[in-house]
Amino acid sequence: MTTVPDPRTFVIVGGGLAAAKAAETLRAEGFSGRVTMIAAERLLPYARPALSKGVLNGTDDESSIFVHTQDWYADNDIDLRTGVRALAIDPETRTVVLSDDTSLQYDKLLLATGSGPRKLKVPGADLGGVHCLRTRSNAAALRDALSGGGKNVVMIGGGWIGLEVAAAARGYGNEVAVIDQGPVPLYAALGLELGGVFADLHTERGVTLMMHRQATEIVGDGGAVTAVRTDSGETVPADVVVVGIGTVPMQQVAAEAGLTVDNGIVVDASLRTSDENIYAAGDIARWDNPLLGRSMRVEHWQNALHQGPAAARSMLGQDVSYDEIPYFYTDQYDLGMEFVGDLAGDVAAKNYDTVVYRGDLDARKFIAFWTRGGRVIAGMNVNIWDVNVDIEALVRSGRVVDVDRLADTSVPLAEL
Repeated sequence: MTTVPDPRTFVIVGGGLAAAKAAETLRAEGFSGRVTMIAAERLLPYARPALSKGVLNGTDDESSIFVHTQDWYADNDIDLRTGVRALAIDPETRTVVLSDDTSLQYDKLLLATGSGPRKLKVPGADLGGVHCLRTRSNAAALRDALSGGGKNVVMIGGGWIGLEVAAAARGYGNEVAVIDQGPVPLYAALGLELGGVFADLHTERGVTLMMHRQATEIVGDGGAVTAVRTDSGETVPADVVVVGIGTVPMQQVAAEAGLTVDNGIVVDASLRTSDENIYAAGDIARWDNPLLGRSMRVEHWQNALHQGPAAARSMLGQDVSYDEIPYFYTDQYDLGMEFVGDLAGDVAAKNYDTVVYRGDLDARKFIAFWTRGGRVIAGMNVNIWDVNVDIEALVRSGRVVDVDRLADTSVPLAEL
């Protein structure tokens, strides 16, 4: 019996993890139609977490970032076009206009265009020696700038990327200063006390933390950076400046096509946009999480890993209700951490009742639980491993727990 090929064409715009996993899932689910991927970079689709970790500090082979080999795309009949951008979408004719002067017709379209670095809008931001970290080429350029050691490195931004870059820079033997407007690094993400854990970690390694400050100017000589000025009047010597002040969703093409956007492309729990034939996944997607009961956009590896496949299944007409709980991790010096849960954005807004600690905070070997109404809404394990599944189960269950038992290391997490 001859199988009739599916006549439909599915187009995926994006060259990251969500896009690659969506293509993989389409084939794994038996879709036999045409699959075309459009990737802006001249590289195979890749995952980004290692860029600020193993790739930057030199412990990971750069090839490890790629989701699939070149042969995989050929073997699975995926038409991968690299170095090409989507310039416009016409939902009425179901057409994508590309930067190589071609266009594609689609039956279903997945947008996985991700996010880009937020620009620092101060004089001198375009000087030589000023870096951001978003792409593999960014990581390679920054590694080259740091790896010789002996330089003054100024990190503007004390978030996750900022601290990972600071750790890598110190590992190469550079002098490092971090400028951030919060009272401690990671204040918005973790609050004062837990942000203080990371502050102590970095100051012990020789990093100068310049808190309650903003960069107002990057100073240069002959086109190269020499210093950073702050709103407190300091002039901080700098041979290398790294800007890590957040990201913005790459939503312009979607907005121009008339799709609903709101700090990301708005999708429902099935990851469908305001157009019935267009879907979104990864950093770009703002979706209604049915488990957590709110709209959210998550810029982390785990979300891309799971949301790309979910979008693919939804494109195939399967019943999808995407309810993954946000997860992320970091590695800095000898500290490893995993976080799972939902703090509704900014921890500084105090969208929780209390933080319960289990373990030794001073030794940086502990679990922190954020609770609301007696329920665990998020948990972070620091240098304690093989507990993340149990923490996620607590969050997902929504059950009320005994706070004393939660803090008691003799009580197994699975029994709470």
